[in-house]
Amino acid sequence: MLFLFFFAILAGTSSLVYTRNLVGILKQEERKKVELWAEATLLIITADSVENIGFPSLIIENNTTVPVILTDGNDRIIAAKNFDEIRISDPGYLQTELSKIIKRNSPIEIDLGNNYINRIYYKDSIILTQLVYYPYVQLGIILLFIMVAYLALRASRRAADNQLWVSMSKETAHQLGTPTSSLAGWVEILNHKYPGISLSGEIALDVERLEKITNRFSGIGSKPSLKEDDIIDIISRTVNYLKTRTSSKVVFNIDAGNTGKIMVPVNAALFEWVIENISKNAIDAMEGEGEITYRIIESGKNVITDISDTGRGIPGKAFRKIFNPGYTTKSRGWGLGLSLAKRIVEEFHGGRIYVKSSEPGKGSCIRIVLNRD
Repeated sequence: MLFLFFFAILAGTSSLVYTRNLVGILKQEERKKVELWAEATLLIITADSVENIGFPSLIIENNTTVPVILTDGNDRIIAAKNFDEIRISDPGYLQTELSKIIKRNSPIEIDLGNNYINRIYYKDSIILTQLVYYPYVQLGIILLFIMVAYLALRASRRAADNQLWVSMSKETAHQLGTPTSSLAGWVEILNHKYPGISLSGEIALDVERLEKITNRFSGIGSKPSLKEDDIIDIISRTVNYLKTRTSSKVVFNIDAGNTGKIMVPVNAALFEWVIENISKNAIDAMEGEGEITYRIIESGKNVITDISDTGRGIPGKAFRKIFNPGYTTKSRGWGLGLSLAKRIVEEFHGGRIYVKSSEPGKGSCIRIVLNRD
């Protein structure tokens, strides 16, 4: 695509240079034509017989492209040729055209003797004027073509990416389904035979988590249904799960003001996934030690969630890249967590997710905006 852009610039520039040179040559030719027209006019005026008038008259009549105005020494219009035939009867029209021409081209003077002077004013022909703008039009068409090609390619890639997401999600859900069901059965057997084992409760929670992950992947292949839910409760559940599986040196804070509940149309299972992915990235950025704060704000029709950490920060040039599939700063990882979060928030919930702020060595803040409507 970059090659096509440079090709368009090169083609447009070459066309512009060539056309400018051509316009310069044509301008000189039109000037010579007007000079010849002036000489013919002089011959007609000074001719002393009808026979002498024939050739100069033919020259004047053959000028069918260059607009010219003949004036006296005081620039009073005597005659005009190759102007709008409908408007030429209006004296004001020719006077306006003469004013424009005077600013652009110097006249050709016809010395009639005895201090009598006529002047011929001319302007570029219609063909020459159109030729001046031709390379710009051509460049515009080339750029328009490239833009259309780019949009088509982008749409095609997005469709292919969406199909890849759907296929990958369905296959992952299928692969997780069987062992998760099997584990759930074994947990029931373990609880039945050994009810006193405390670990069975934690194992059951992890099995439940696996079932939730399976449902997430099943749901990401198609647009999920949304229902009113308490976003504070969703974030709290996710944080409580992460606490038991994260270093004790990581402190989690939830700041929702004095609001009891904040209801918003959401798919709870998928939104938990968003919070979890952002939180895990924050924990990695803090290298297992620091503070994560979830600040939930109501702003008109929007519900805003700011997730801040005290990690190493995000470089400014990577603010957008971190949400691209495959982008990661880890030596091990697929770079899909934040791209999944973006897809869930923006495509499934009609919201926005972006890096609100970041400072190297001090931490970052990612903002999620959901609409209540």
